[in-house]
Amino acid sequence: MTEGLYQERNLTMLADFYEFTMANGYLESGAGDCDVVFDLFFRRVPEAGGFAICAGLEQVIQYLQNLRFTEEDIAYFQGRGCFGEKFLRYLRDFRFTCDVWAIPEGTPIFPNEPVVTVKGPLIQAQLVETMLLTTVNFETLVATKANRIVRAAGERAVVEFGSRRAQGYDAAILGARAAYIAGCAGTANTIADREFGIPALGTMAHSWVQVFPTEYDAFRAYAETYPDNCTLLIDTYNTLKSGIPNAIRVFDEVVVPRGYRPKGVRIDSGDLAYLSKKARKMLDEAGYSDVQIMASNSLDEYIIRDLLLQGAKLDIFGVGENLITSKAEPVFGGVYKLCAVGQPGGWAPRIKISETVEKITTPGFKRLWRFYSRENGKALADYIALREEPPVDDSQDITIFDPHAVWKRKTVYSYTARELLVQVFDKGRCCYQCPPLSEVRDYCKAQLDTLWDESLRFEYPHRYYVDLSPKLWQMKQDLLVKAGGSASKEG
Repeated sequence: MTEGLYQERNLTMLADFYEFTMANGYLESGAGDCDVVFDLFFRRVPEAGGFAICAGLEQVIQYLQNLRFTEEDIAYFQGRGCFGEKFLRYLRDFRFTCDVWAIPEGTPIFPNEPVVTVKGPLIQAQLVETMLLTTVNFETLVATKANRIVRAAGERAVVEFGSRRAQGYDAAILGARAAYIAGCAGTANTIADREFGIPALGTMAHSWVQVFPTEYDAFRAYAETYPDNCTLLIDTYNTLKSGIPNAIRVFDEVVVPRGYRPKGVRIDSGDLAYLSKKARKMLDEAGYSDVQIMASNSLDEYIIRDLLLQGAKLDIFGVGENLITSKAEPVFGGVYKLCAVGQPGGWAPRIKISETVEKITTPGFKRLWRFYSRENGKALADYIALREEPPVDDSQDITIFDPHAVWKRKTVYSYTARELLVQVFDKGRCCYQCPPLSEVRDYCKAQLDTLWDESLRFEYPHRYYVDLSPKLWQMKQDLLVKAGGSASKEG
C-alpha cells in the first residue's frame, strides 16, 4: 500500500450532511450503538456490459484507517447550532470499530451482489457511506471502461492518457490506478508512477515541434537527447509528406549511428487507419519494420475495434477522455443500503421495497460465493447466502435458480466454490494486506480469463447469474409479503 499521497489526508468530513444529523439523532434516541449491517452493491453494469471490475479497496482502507474528528471539525459542528454537547463529546472520542468485508480489487463483479459489507455500531456504519461510494464507484467505473478498451485492443498495448480531461486531480491519479488494474500498460500521469509504480510513458507534444525552426530540427533535437527511447510525433504539419520522411531521416542520421533502434512514431489526428497503413509501408521500406506506430485522438473501444477491422497498422493506443471519464456512461450506480439490524440471538433482516423492482434490496447479513467449473476453470454463477448458513460444500452437487424466474433451475456439479468477500477490518483494525498493484493487475487478468466469451461481448452479453440460497430467497419473499408486496413483484 502506498503511503505518500493519501496517507495523511483526513477525509472524515467527506460525508453527506444528513449522515451527521442522523448520527446526532441516533445518539439522542439511544440507537447509536445498535449493531447493523450495510451492503455496498450496484444494480446495473455501465454501457449494458456483462460485468464490472472492482477497484478502490486500497483507498477505502486508507480512509477507514484515518477516521478521526479534529478540533476544527468539532468547532464546525458546534457552530451549526443543531448539534448538542453529547454529540460533540462523541466526535472527540470517536474510534472506528466496525468489521468490514470486501471483494478484492481486480475481481469481476455483477449486479446486486455485495461488494463491500460493513458491520458495526449504527453511527459508524452510516457515517462511511459517502466516502465508500465515491471511492468504489469511481475507480470501479474507470476500471470497467478501461478493460473494455484493453479487450478491444487485443494484444496491442493501451496507455492511459486522460489526466487533462479528468474531473479533478484525484480523478486523474486514481483513474490512472484503476486503468492499470484493468490492463492498461502505463499512463502519461507522472504522479501515478511515483505513488503506485505505474509505468509513466510519454514523448512530446505538438508544441515541441512548433518551437523549432523546422520539423526536422525538432525531431533531431529530441533524438539527440533520447536516442535510446526515440518516439516522434509526426502529425504536426503533414503526416505523410513531412512527418514520416523527417522521422526516417532522423532515425538514419542520429539514432542508428549511435547504436540504437528507434522506438516509434505517434499519429494524433487524421484518418488513423489510412495514415497508419501508409506510414507502416514507408517505415518498412526504410528498414524500420520494428518501429511501432502509436495512435491517439479521442479513442474508445468501438473506434479501436473498427480501426483494427479496417486493417490499421497500429501497435499502441493512447486513450484519454473516453477512458478517464467513462464518457459513454460516466456514472457507476453503486448504492449503500441497510440490510440487517442486530437483536438478541441474531440479525433482524431489513429490506428496501420500491415500485421499481430493481430497487428492491436483498436483506440479511450475507456471504458471497463464486462457483468455478472443475473442467475448464470458468465461472458458472455467483451464490449469495446468509452468514448463518453452513459454508458451501463443493464436494456436493448444488441446485441454483434464477431469483427473478424461479422455474429456471440448474444443478451444478464438479465445481469449486470460492468465497469472494474477504475480511479487511476486524473491530476497526485492518487485517488485510493490500497486494502490490502489479499483482492486482495480474490477478485481474487471471480472473477475466475465468469468464466465458459470451460474457465479454460489448453488445448483448450473456447475463451472468447471481443466485440466492433458498433460505435467503424465502426470507426476501416473506418480507415482501409482510410489507404488503407479493412474490410476483419479484418477476
